[in-house]
Amino acid sequence: MQKLNFPTYSFRFKNSENKVSIFDAIRKKFVILQPEEWVRQHCVSYLIEEKNYPKSLINVEKELIINDLKKRYDIVIFNPDGSIHLIVECKAPEIAIKQNTFDQVARYNLALNATYLMVTNGLNHYYCQMDFDAEKYHFLKDIPDYKKQE
Repeated sequence: MQKLNFPTYSFRFKNSENKVSIFDAIRKKFVILQPEEWVRQHCVSYLIEEKNYPKSLINVEKELIINDLKKRYDIVIFNPDGSIHLIVECKAPEIAIKQNTFDQVARYNLALNATYLMVTNGLNHYYCQMDFDAEKYHFLKDIPDYKKQE
């Protein structure tokens, strides 16, 4: 798989029926290794290892309903109170990040109300903080590290 713009992490792999799978520590199972999954697993490791988010607050690949349509988000990080801190939209490295990617994560956020948004294709990462009063987002250099709430 392609080298991504993340630190190097060690992953568990298995080969079955000529398909390579990677172990997802959040879902606690092996999943078929596709380019987007490679990005997702790096991003999860980044959030845990570099940003110190607890695994217990991370959710991966869950369904949500927006305007009666079933969608799946890539990664969500919850606050300890159950509200949503961050939504991450992952794309395969060959997919350019364009306005439609931001529109997609913004649509998801209409249902989820996250404070922060992240969009990545593994090579380029974009971070935003929501301004709910002005109904827009502001770009950031990075997302904040996890801070345990007292």
